[in-house]
Amino acid sequence: MQQLFPSFKGKEKNLAQKKSLVASEQQPVRHIAIIMDGNGRWATQKHLPRLAGHKAGVTALKRVVELAADENIEMLSVYAFSTENWGRPQHEVDGLMRLLWETVRSELEQLHRDGVRLRHLGRLYDLSPDIQKAMHDSVELTKNNTRINVNVCFNYGGRAELVDAVRQIIADGRDPESINEELISSYLYTRDLPDPDLVIRTAGEMRVSNFLLWQSAYSEYYSTTTLWPDFGHEDLMAALENYYQRTRRFGRVDVPTSK
Repeated sequence: MQQLFPSFKGKEKNLAQKKSLVASEQQPVRHIAIIMDGNGRWATQKHLPRLAGHKAGVTALKRVVELAADENIEMLSVYAFSTENWGRPQHEVDGLMRLLWETVRSELEQLHRDGVRLRHLGRLYDLSPDIQKAMHDSVELTKNNTRINVNVCFNYGGRAELVDAVRQIIADGRDPESINEELISSYLYTRDLPDPDLVIRTAGEMRVSNFLLWQSAYSEYYSTTTLWPDFGHEDLMAALENYYQRTRRFGRVDVPTSK
């Protein structure tokens, strides 16, 4: 990989040094969440149909999964299709659904061999039966893999997730006095998963876009102007380097220690 990016060797060394300097204060990144933005703009710049941009985005995702695994990142959560994306033109929605199904069908075995564990986060019941089956099969086949966890947020919305959690809490007849943050977390799609340490958004936008609203309450955010289909090794390393320059306080303040 270094042969592909020879000019980045120095930055990699600096990042390793920064990691060692903050190791006593800040845990390594375990979970990265990515808002994969810019597929349409990438296609427009190249005078291609928008679906070509989404296909290039799938290629970028495969690349980034491998890069993250090489960096010992335990988990990726990727925003593939939001609950609001149903409002896009029908031909684009149909193309995205077809692209998901074709990607799972063509890439699943390789992802399984590569040790990728897949999960689906979102409203599965709103999707067509063939896509529901494809997602179920991918989750079932890869459930014992341990190299890297990839959560595919498809038909996902942070507000919808909270609505679903509240509905189920009420359906289960929980005592209102028992409702706290821990209980709500246990009803989310992400139950038993760690919150993201770092949220990356591509294409220069500065919005959270209804993505992991509860889970990213104290995540570090990083925005890059790189369009998602072009996102690669140098972009990932730049995001990690930026993360390791920060101090996570989780709403607290540093208290000087007396000597």
